[in-house]
Amino acid sequence: MADDVKAKPTIQAQDRVGYELSLAYRVKVMFAAFWSSSVRGRVLVLGTALIGIILATAYATVILNQWNAPFYDAISRRDLPGFFHQLKVFGLIAGMLLLLNVIQAWLNQMTALYMREGLTRDLVDQWLQRKRALRLSASGLIGVNPDQRLHEDARNLAESSTSLVIGLVQATILLVSFIGVLWELSSGFVFHFGSYSFSIPGYMVWAAIFYAASASILSQLVGRKLVKLNADRFSKEAELRFALMHANENMPAITVARGEENERRRINGDISNVLAVIKRLAMANVNLTWVSAGYGWLVVVIPIIVAAPAYFSGGLTFGELMMSVGAFNQVNTALRWYVANFGPIAEWRATLMRVTDFRQALTNMGDDLNLKETIAYESSPAGTLTLDHVSIATKIGEEIDQCGGFRIHETEVTINAGDKVMINGDHSVNRKLLFLSMSELWPCGGGKIGLPPTDEILFVPQSAYIPGGTLREALAFPEPVDTYRAEDVKAALEQAGLHALIARLDTQARWDKLLDSDEQRAIGFARLLLVRPKWIVFDEVLEGMEPAWQATMMNVLKSIPDSTMIYIGRSDAYMEAFHPRVLHLEAISAKSEEKIMAKAANAPAPAL
Repeated sequence: MADDVKAKPTIQAQDRVGYELSLAYRVKVMFAAFWSSSVRGRVLVLGTALIGIILATAYATVILNQWNAPFYDAISRRDLPGFFHQLKVFGLIAGMLLLLNVIQAWLNQMTALYMREGLTRDLVDQWLQRKRALRLSASGLIGVNPDQRLHEDARNLAESSTSLVIGLVQATILLVSFIGVLWELSSGFVFHFGSYSFSIPGYMVWAAIFYAASASILSQLVGRKLVKLNADRFSKEAELRFALMHANENMPAITVARGEENERRRINGDISNVLAVIKRLAMANVNLTWVSAGYGWLVVVIPIIVAAPAYFSGGLTFGELMMSVGAFNQVNTALRWYVANFGPIAEWRATLMRVTDFRQALTNMGDDLNLKETIAYESSPAGTLTLDHVSIATKIGEEIDQCGGFRIHETEVTINAGDKVMINGDHSVNRKLLFLSMSELWPCGGGKIGLPPTDEILFVPQSAYIPGGTLREALAFPEPVDTYRAEDVKAALEQAGLHALIARLDTQARWDKLLDSDEQRAIGFARLLLVRPKWIVFDEVLEGMEPAWQATMMNVLKSIPDSTMIYIGRSDAYMEAFHPRVLHLEAISAKSEEKIMAKAANAPAPAL
């Protein structure tokens, strides 16, 4: 495996897109994911049935090719009864082939469906592993637009993989079936040049191989840029989709700021990027068409030209000639499968690259980030939360004295059960990183944090997450909807100032769009009344709220007095309600004062 992986992603190379993995390694990764998925059994059953149908189709196609000889011989003899008899035979063969084609089409669709189910569920399961999605979003370009990879790329990869594998199997079976037929037919070809006569064993087989090989080589030379161009296209399409979605989500703010013209220019730039890639892709496809279409038209006459010497020398009847042409076309079609599918194969490889890069980034994203400095997490003594010389770095993988950061001024802090604490400090400090560090999502920094048991502590972000669905589901998140009693849910809404929403608890809606920012934050406080955790850590949740809403939220918090509350931010309402103990955050410059002073002390005295 080490030989397959030329380079692995590192924290220091976050802005690289793609992993330099071989095609064989990518296929092995996705096969391993399929083999461990729940759809494996269904896909294997459908695949076995497909092979059976393809074999039956190949057998019927061989019979149809053999039918060519008596049919065209009847035409050449002007044998009308024989002609109608062969039409009846054709009807039976064609009916059987039609039935097999319909069954195969259904099996194809079902196989693609289950392949997509397995792939999409696997990617979503990997993406939503604890902390992975958040870390991926901060891991450079590989974390941009994950929805595109989870939805569109997964669909394309599942459908194209199914189509290409089935096509390859079908072409292989046809090749095996007809190469023997063509070899036997061409064994009787005798070439006469003057007084000399000679035969070439398998003459038409070699001709078909040469014809298909030349087409494959030319297609490879002409279309080799298609893989990269398709990958670029998928990437630019994802950026355009995100720009449109982002603008739509933020249209009120854009409209208020009179920013439509700015967004129009931005989106038109993304459209231009997509169109530029599509133009290059179109030219590459046009160049490939010269080869594929040219060889496609030549195949109309090439098999006749190849068999003409034997026919005109009297070695073949007209029916045997047409039978040889049919067998040549079948062998050539099977051999030229790669040529005919070069474009789809290029798209498949591009999609495979995007999906495997995404999955590889997720599976390689363990808890160990290889940080130069990291916060140590430990279980605190019963009924306490400890902060011991805690400092926070503002960048992943950098030392605090190199990238800047901040620390808690009070070096050794013990917060006891029932305490009310507020942590604020310098305006230049990103307090949100402290919130993430305490929730074990941002371990970049130094010192130790001792936390109570996970099931006793609840972290309340500045903006509550409101999932799609009913309001009752939103209140219960992340627990199942039936976790809390209906009367408790209604009482929580009432106390959080959301009485008007009680009648709409079971209404399906985009509540994150229907509720204003204060109401969405109130949803988070209503959850507190349902969960009633022993420890609560807030992230600036009261900043910017209307005074009336702040007063209501303070009443909510006073109704759970036994909870320990740590408020990260500045809130006069919280100060007045609880008179909390105040801790301070102070910024650390990129080159700490201590190191500068140390260097100055060790520097040689200037010459006089």
